[in-house]
Amino acid sequence: MNKYIVELIGTFFLVLTVGCTVIAGAGGVIPPLAIGSALMVMIFAGGHISGGHYNPAVTLGVWMRGRCSGKDVIPYWISQIIGAVLAAAAVKFLKAGAEVTAMAPAVGPALVAEFLFTFALVYVVLNAATAKGTAGNSFYGLAIGMTVMTGAFAVGNISGGAFNPAVAVGISTMGLSAWSNLWIYLLADLAGGGAAALVFKLVSPDDR
Repeated sequence: MNKYIVELIGTFFLVLTVGCTVIAGAGGVIPPLAIGSALMVMIFAGGHISGGHYNPAVTLGVWMRGRCSGKDVIPYWISQIIGAVLAAAAVKFLKAGAEVTAMAPAVGPALVAEFLFTFALVYVVLNAATAKGTAGNSFYGLAIGMTVMTGAFAVGNISGGAFNPAVAVGISTMGLSAWSNLWIYLLADLAGGGAAALVFKLVSPDDR
């Protein structure tokens, strides 16, 4: 149960940061830096308990890689989604009255952008946080957080830069993305996470 609570808390603060920085209209470098930093510190805070996934696509990739029990996948996903929804509710309370405009991404570019950077994110997670060659390192949280930051800078204006189905649920609940766009994130992000796991197993066949 402890690891599910940790997943809820970590996802909550990640999505809370997304909502508060984006709805604040801070623009520029602030949202990507804040979001990447929030993920980093939550991974350092809870990684030793739950693995610090905070993302259903990461959980999928780690499970496919063999470092997450099958019985934990659905509870992790549920905890992450609950954390995202609670964060969205908190943002709507904190930012009550703020104007929110839903983005309208082009489907093709958004699918590709979400797939590529979710792949990058899960690939970094698997190599920095689960591989034998990097076991016991102290940089994994920074590496993972900076991957999300990089993706937000690179393609945030194309897809919204979710790279995370739980974040997608959160931004949909906040009104930053239309619910009709949710399938884009579910499909691209889970496919990106699964592809990263397959590539990891291909290039590191002896890392079981």
